[in-house]
Amino acid sequence: MTGKPKKILAVASGGGHWIQLMRLKPAFEGCDLAYLSTHDGYKKLVQDSRFYKVTDANRWNKLKLLKMAFEVRKVVMREKPDVIISTGAAPGLFAILWGRFSGSRTIWLDSIANVEKLSMSGRIVKPFAHLHLTQWEHLASNSTLFKGNVIS
Repeated sequence: MTGKPKKILAVASGGGHWIQLMRLKPAFEGCDLAYLSTHDGYKKLVQDSRFYKVTDANRWNKLKLLKMAFEVRKVVMREKPDVIISTGAAPGLFAILWGRFSGSRTIWLDSIANVEKLSMSGRIVKPFAHLHLTQWEHLASNSTLFKGNVIS
């Protein structure tokens, strides 16, 4: 890689979303990498990178969700990433939205758990993501691409 390394913000909520994001780690080699998630404990898994923890929230707690949205905005504005990638859910949605409006390239990789249809966050973020991916071939369309899966 020549010149300045790409600055990447990798975002996922807990559980399976985080596991899938960790499976992508080799793709980020040589990049200036920061992670954002909802669990402090994940920091030890990415000690070689910057880590940001935001409030854990979902659609059933609107006030916490609003708080999370502005915490994510603060990280996006501080990091000014070239690329934001997320495997979901709410923190990734907000990161893609803030990133899109601030000039970052954005990638959404919908969770492999969503077999029947795209996740709610995936459906909301679809018009804003530069690259929108599914891990299920039958969910692919003109605007949602299938390129394989990260957990097999």
